[in-house]
Amino acid sequence: MEYRSDIEIAQSCRMKPIEEIAAKAHISESELEQYGRWKAKVDLSLLKKSGRPDGKLILVTAITPTPAGEGKTTTTIGLADGLRRIGKEAVVALREPSLGPVFGVKGGAAGGGYAQVVPMEDINLHFTGDFHAIGAANNLLAAMLDNHIQQGNALDIDVRRITWKRCVDMNDRQLRFIVDGLGGKANGTPREDGFDITVASEVMAVLCLASDITDLKERLGRIIVGYDRSGKPVTCAQLKAQGAMAALLKDALKPNLVQTLEGTPAFVHGGPFANIAHGCNSLVATRMALKMGDYAVTEAGFAADLGAEKFFDIKCRMAGLTPSAVVIVATVRALKYHGGVPKAELNAENLEALERGLPNLLRHVDNVKNVFGLPCVVAINAFPTDTEAELALVEKKCRELGVNVALSRVWAEGGKGGEALAKEVVRLCEEPNRFAPCYELKTPVADKIAAIAGRVYRAKQVRLSPAAKKRAAEIEAMGFGDLPICMAKTQYSFSDNPKLLGAPEDFTIQVSDLKICAGAGFIVAYTGDIMTMPGLPKVPAAEKIDVDEEGRITGLF
Repeated sequence: MEYRSDIEIAQSCRMKPIEEIAAKAHISESELEQYGRWKAKVDLSLLKKSGRPDGKLILVTAITPTPAGEGKTTTTIGLADGLRRIGKEAVVALREPSLGPVFGVKGGAAGGGYAQVVPMEDINLHFTGDFHAIGAANNLLAAMLDNHIQQGNALDIDVRRITWKRCVDMNDRQLRFIVDGLGGKANGTPREDGFDITVASEVMAVLCLASDITDLKERLGRIIVGYDRSGKPVTCAQLKAQGAMAALLKDALKPNLVQTLEGTPAFVHGGPFANIAHGCNSLVATRMALKMGDYAVTEAGFAADLGAEKFFDIKCRMAGLTPSAVVIVATVRALKYHGGVPKAELNAENLEALERGLPNLLRHVDNVKNVFGLPCVVAINAFPTDTEAELALVEKKCRELGVNVALSRVWAEGGKGGEALAKEVVRLCEEPNRFAPCYELKTPVADKIAAIAGRVYRAKQVRLSPAAKKRAAEIEAMGFGDLPICMAKTQYSFSDNPKLLGAPEDFTIQVSDLKICAGAGFIVAYTGDIMTMPGLPKVPAAEKIDVDEEGRITGLF
């Protein structure tokens, strides 16, 4: 079969007008705000007006990422299409891509092959302008903060303890550490500063966890931007910025409706980083998918130890959501990589390496089943190089844990290749559910971190730096000790060392610092070397992207 790139497949698709897609999701034209023919925003009032009961919530997560790729978003989309093919009303809810990875190395987040959401060019680029609005709101707060200092500093803000950064939705290492306010008294107060990428902004996390415009404003007002000279936190509300920020975010709060290649309704909305923030699409998009479908299929960023843990412990806890089933995506190639096979040799059968790599998958399975109490299925994202012996070994090991394996061929076959997975998911949704978070909120900050590190990562111990211990005491003294924990950790390992592949044991998690995200409603615990502003690779993906005289984009995956 002739190979076609993702963008070539997407551009050959005959999309349906967005009002037809909306009708499939029980959304009338009066509730749509159209952005052209193929995309629209949905009015939040629909959540209150709709009398439909909530559907089943299905989370798609994955094994620890590798350069071989796992295909989590592709599987999520293909599963939703597969559910539609077996007669179920399914709706998918995904994150929006950041321009940084699109032009960098990771690529977009619109799926792949014959399991994509479209129009993929729009989704991967400016889409409906949500990220630009989030960046503008973030930077308005930064401008008002510095202006307050310039105009007399009535709040007595300590310029050495400003925590709020400006942001831009692009990988740009040059902006990580800067000095601004130069040029004399009229041009501001000189200080060390820096930029985050937009998806790392707390405004992104706030928007994705807000339930409505009132909740959005309240959360924005709680954002801590720095500390005064006595050590007390200074908030966005004290700067009187939350109203103007909410005005910038009014439309961005509404979820975006698009479609899969097979016409399944898809909400694509919000995109917080999974190793810095909570890594899930917006709460309002998830609720919309639950209300408009019998099955809502969503995903969480990176592996189950990051995205799924935060989905369960932060998002589900805040929103009162209970998942019905979990899909854990893996590939034979990625498992062999965890077993020590170099990327260039992954196409060859290697049962010994597969056996060494399987503990990574099995630990994620065990966590979902026994830590969080949820039924799950392993979806093997099929590659032509997979051998029958390799697939049989994966199935055997999973069955020993009481978990079925479904072969997913959605990349090559779309929804047809996801029917077996869809049938297993429907079956799992009827099983008993013992869902519970990993830890109790009303426990000390250090104990909550230890629970995640011990129960999910399987770390031997957690070591907080002196600065982190001091910060934990301050957080509890200020009344924020009952917030959930958002671990900032490498995505490439269960540990905080990206080189420890597979299922490492007897390691120590080092926590270097803690940060209160009072608006989002969680405490970030920093481990390892986590960057909030990535850089471009040696050969950026942007070098291959172009547009012809007719406006047709090429090179976008």
